[in-house]
Amino acid sequence: MHYFSQLFNYEHPWSHVVIGMWHKYPNPHCTHVVTIDTLDRTVDPRTGVIRTERLMGCKQKAPIWIVKLFGGSENAFVREISFINPATQEATITSVNLSLSQFATCYENIRYSPAPDGHTAFIQTAEIQARMSMWRSTADRLENWLVQRFEHNAQLGKMAFTDVLRSMWEAKEQHAHSCS
Repeated sequence: MHYFSQLFNYEHPWSHVVIGMWHKYPNPHCTHVVTIDTLDRTVDPRTGVIRTERLMGCKQKAPIWIVKLFGGSENAFVREISFINPATQEATITSVNLSLSQFATCYENIRYSPAPDGHTAFIQTAEIQARMSMWRSTADRLENWLVQRFEHNAQLGKMAFTDVLRSMWEAKEQHAHSCS
């Protein structure tokens, strides 16, 4: 099993970041994400927690050896479930790949929470595991490739989300100035 993690602060308040979560895709930095479908959204009437389940369609350019060994195509699907708790100001997102999960799984966890300076703390972790115990060397190569791909996409996602938040903040500031 291989792990990935990153932690940093977005220079925006938690409420702004949570609104931005729904505007991240489509984005020119993350062209691998081609579709997002909301499958379910509920609000717990007692707690106010918003639960959303989405299906993301992605296109990944896999190395030839992976396609030859496992088959499949560039099309991949990921299931994402998020919980937003306005009372505690916690937002969590978990996701897992649905495509080729019989060969490898990627469990991702993201948490957004208020930082003491008024910004938003972002914590992202991923556990990537190939499911080929007989072929450990092939499993290691696959896990290494998947971690590299995940890290690359995570950096693109950070750039994309930073742009989304900046654009939203600028629009908010323009609106405030035009109303005054």
